Amino acid sequence: MVEAWLLEFLVGIGRLFLHPLFYLLIGFAVLFGFLRVKRERRAFHIRVYDIFHELRTLLPNGLVAGLLVSIVTIGAGVVIPFGTIVLIVAVTILVSLPLKARLLSPAYILGLTFFGTIFLSTLSINDGFMGSIVADLKATNLPAVAILLGMLVLAEGILILKRGHIGTSPDLLKSKRGLPVGAQISQKLWMVPVFLLIPGDVLTTQYEWWPVFTVSGESYSLVLVPFGIGFYQKVTSMLPAKSIRVVGQRVIFLGVLVTGLAIASIWYPVTAIIAASFALVFRELISLQHRILDDSGSFFFSKRNQGLLVLGIIPKSPADKMQISVGETIAKVNGVQVKTVYEFYQALQKNRAFCKLDVLDVNNEVRYVQRALYDGEHHELGILFVDDGKGWKGQAV
Repeated sequence: MVEAWLLEFLVGIGRLFLHPLFYLLIGFAVLFGFLRVKRERRAFHIRVYDIFHELRTLLPNGLVAGLLVSIVTIGAGVVIPFGTIVLIVAVTILVSLPLKARLLSPAYILGLTFFGTIFLSTLSINDGFMGSIVADLKATNLPAVAILLGMLVLAEGILILKRGHIGTSPDLLKSKRGLPVGAQISQKLWMVPVFLLIPGDVLTTQYEWWPVFTVSGESYSLVLVPFGIGFYQKVTSMLPAKSIRVVGQRVIFLGVLVTGLAIASIWYPVTAIIAASFALVFRELISLQHRILDDSGSFFFSKRNQGLLVLGIIPKSPADKMQISVGETIAKVNGVQVKTVYEFYQALQKNRAFCKLDVLDVNNEVRYVQRALYDGEHHELGILFVDDGKGWKGQAV
């Protein structure tokens, strides 16, 4: 029996590379990277991260989350028929068409799949491929889908909390008064591979309590499904780490709530509908609440009287190696007080081989950083500022 499980795990991993979502998510990661680079060049005439930044973070961050979800779903004996997986793929493709990463939340994908399963299972199609899909949908155990939904929303919240604020992208906007202000944009796409049991003829169980959910039989196969989890958040009124972590905490709470309702649906099936409804409605409310609070606050990334606020840092640049962070303020360069990008540049030219900066951190405490500048390095340190636009708007310095 152990050999059968090990072999089926290996076969399930192989099925990942046959799954259309695997290649769809890779394509979207590259596309999101292309659109981000285009936006950064439009605002700053330089890119911050390369086009493959989103692709490099697509899979590694989601592997642990996928493993944990797989352990829970397999341990609970959650069985998802092949037809329901096909519907998940179809819903994912549909919600991805607007090219908005936030729509790839499991709350939307699995929530719509849940109600789509209810609707499509009422159809009377008996022949062909569609007939087999409808038959699978009719055999789908809705509490099993609800538990999978809750676990993936919980995984989404953890990923947002731990990784959502890392590698945000700067942008330049205009305030209502027409002044340039900055924003930080977090647009993430994670691939979360989850092992799912589907009705088959490979695995059997000797325990009466497993699986909890059965679908017209007692034999199962494993398939590794690459679920996509997307996230988008624009932050203008505070540092991204603080704002995005709050959203992550709220999504985690939603995931716990939905999972609890889904577990209760084992005994009270109607709560599965409540769980799916909560996921759809409250995930949208979380995003809406953030937008309202962010829009009502004052701009954090705006011009400062005491110096130049750091909006972005180009990776591997001198500024990055000097550990200058987004949200800090450059007060002096080589002993010269600076308030504009032009003044910063002129002060930097005083010594082309060495620079010393007086930096105010986010708590307004002064620290001093200095570094030799070498040939071939970014001659303007690699810092992106918000300036008044008088000849230097959007320049990388």
